[in-house]
Amino acid sequence: MTYPLRTIQEDGDAVVILDQTRLPRETAFVVLRGLADAAHAIRSMQVRGAPLIGATAAYGVALAIGGRPGFSDADLDQALSVLAATRPTAINLHWALSRMRRVLQKSAPATRRDAAWNEARTIAREDEAANAAIGRHGLPLLQAIAARKGQVNVMTHCNAGWLATVAHGTALAPIYAAQDAGLDVHVWVSETRPRNQGLLTAWELFQAGVPHTLVADNAAGLLLMQGKVDCVIVGADRIAADGDVANKVGTYLKALAARAHGVPFYVAAPVSTIDFACLDGAHIPIEERAAAELGAGDTVVANPAFDITPASLVSGIITEHGIIAPSNLGSIKP
Repeated sequence: MTYPLRTIQEDGDAVVILDQTRLPRETAFVVLRGLADAAHAIRSMQVRGAPLIGATAAYGVALAIGGRPGFSDADLDQALSVLAATRPTAINLHWALSRMRRVLQKSAPATRRDAAWNEARTIAREDEAANAAIGRHGLPLLQAIAARKGQVNVMTHCNAGWLATVAHGTALAPIYAAQDAGLDVHVWVSETRPRNQGLLTAWELFQAGVPHTLVADNAAGLLLMQGKVDCVIVGADRIAADGDVANKVGTYLKALAARAHGVPFYVAAPVSTIDFACLDGAHIPIEERAAAELGAGDTVVANPAFDITPASLVSGIITEHGIIAPSNLGSIKP
């Protein structure tokens, strides 16, 4: 799979991101030059997707240091606090910031700039490698379906492709691997209101030449009932230690419908998305987005950005280490 663009890349002392709030209408890039720019990019969803949020936060710490010869512990705490407050649900954000804290606390203030840039690069490279491995481990699932049926029909939700990561994607990584392997794969893409992030998935798949059909979110149950879906693969923003999964709101409904109609439901995510300190889904904070996203005027609005899919509805979690049963996540705990 060749990606036409990069979601995040270095440019001297700055970082350049693909502005996802302007896709698919136009392709535009934004230059991040400091801490405030990085925090705004995450909060406003110019970058989105748990792995990419984590990488951007890591670079945000490096940008916070700038050209200063010294960067004190107080400066570090302030930068980490600003970035941590941007999005509450995606655990990769806090995972990346914890890594940056550990590395920089071991470095003298005068050497923290180089240490921060090096660690941010490492986090980005590791995400790219992990997602490529997710694609390899998920491919046999689709190959088995192809061996039985010929065409493989996959349903997904939100966008968990390369736009949501440094490269390859999570839920879309096995699909891209299937395309590279010559499988006849088709994707049912739900629009994912209210942000319509399914349009980003459709844009990605169009760029890659993967056959796909965009559908209204509420059409998913009917398609599953009609036997038009062979498996569901979604991403995740946080996975609790017991295997409960937080993902874009609407995921839970697809999992329920998949279970009702005997369709396997998989979650694809790197180990960095698993929060081993979080006991279960009830302890995952759910971000409440602005009422304006629903365009409802003066009407009282509830706009949760995520929901929780219980581990009991998840057939397996596709990670860089292989496909893991939700009840067996402890086996890959770092």
